[in-house]
Amino acid sequence: MNIVWIGFHEEGLPAFKATLKNGNKVSAFITLDEDAFAKRSAGSRDYEAFCQKYGVEYFTVSTIKGDEAYEIIKKSKPDLLVVLGWSEILPSRLLQIPTIGTIGTHAALLPHNKGSAPINWAIIHGEKVTGNTMMWLSEKVDSGSIIDQIEFPITPYDTCKTLYDQVAETNAVMLQNLIKKLNEGTKPVLDISNENNEPILPRRRPKDGLLDWQQSAEKIYDFIRALTIPYPGAFTFWNGKKYIIWKANILPLAAGVDAGVILGKSYGFSDNSCGFVVGTKTNAILITEIEDENGVVYSGKDLNDLNLEGEFTNE
Repeated sequence: MNIVWIGFHEEGLPAFKATLKNGNKVSAFITLDEDAFAKRSAGSRDYEAFCQKYGVEYFTVSTIKGDEAYEIIKKSKPDLLVVLGWSEILPSRLLQIPTIGTIGTHAALLPHNKGSAPINWAIIHGEKVTGNTMMWLSEKVDSGSIIDQIEFPITPYDTCKTLYDQVAETNAVMLQNLIKKLNEGTKPVLDISNENNEPILPRRRPKDGLLDWQQSAEKIYDFIRALTIPYPGAFTFWNGKKYIIWKANILPLAAGVDAGVILGKSYGFSDNSCGFVVGTKTNAILITEIEDENGVVYSGKDLNDLNLEGEFTNE
């Protein structure tokens, strides 16, 4: 079976490695060129080293919808087209090329949470369970026949990074199971309807990371951990200067003051116990790592030495 692979996101790496290490033939790998890559979050250039090691032809394109990508795929004559960690919907002419079909995954338990940034949105919405779905891709977004699903919890200790790590691991598991079945002559489809009336999740952009201190501590905490590294981050303003908040904790303290007001500092002998306590609509938040407008990251004693006082605002 001849496989052509499309991807740029780090969530596809474990599956790519496993596919190659198991001796499967990947004739071509297509990823984003430098300009397009720079505009995406959580991309990885580690694919290239594996392509070199296993003799996979490596191509970069600005878009998967153009003639360049079409000609690469058509010339490669894939049986299976694998799309893992890609932000564009494939045009129908690409879906018609592979003899078996085109597969992709979506980091949610479809048909729930179709659309963009499903892990980030799941955390922001306070959901307690999510998962990963593998499907046969169709022209409609996240609407193909479901091949496999793996569920996992969203704990209070998770971030977008830890959940996408689980997505990456389950990508590898589901793809290896699929390849095994395809080699045995079976084309699997689960008896799960991939239809509902939920709205499609909208794309998130860096400007959407502005914090609303009038929300509860729980919602603010979820917002920060949903947008932390490798994503652009949740941000706020102090004295007209922008600060990205990378790490925070919920404190079981009734603030008793206006939301966004800096209540004081927390001290300790480890970095994650130092920071600024900030009031919210309900409890308080301890901010333990921030980044200023110049790209300087502060934590521990360095964060406390900033001596921020007053309140955080939305501008």
